[in-house]
Amino acid sequence: MAMNYEKIRKRFLPMTETMFYILLSIRQERHGYGIMKHVKELTGGRIELGAGTVYQSLKKLEGDGLIMHTQEVEARKNYIITEIGEKILIEETARIKEIYNNLGSIL
Repeated sequence: MAMNYEKIRKRFLPMTETMFYILLSIRQERHGYGIMKHVKELTGGRIELGAGTVYQSLKKLEGDGLIMHTQEVEARKNYIITEIGEKILIEETARIKEIYNNLGSIL
């Protein structure tokens, strides 16, 4: 059962870069290996997630209602972001934009 929204916010915000990219990746339905490939592509190879990290993160995200299991295809579980997950991702994106914007003259 998902916690109330304020508890979820406190648990996930600010978000780790790993968690951010996993959530971003499953705005489109993907399985664990697909997430690993997508994150590597998004970051130009800078971030290579291990299976343990991905599956532990998916378990946490699913437990808190930010993602949901959609189907199993050839023994691979597919996941997609939920409405709550999308809301958290948008809040984190706004936080990152604020940081970027406040860098101002040093960039």
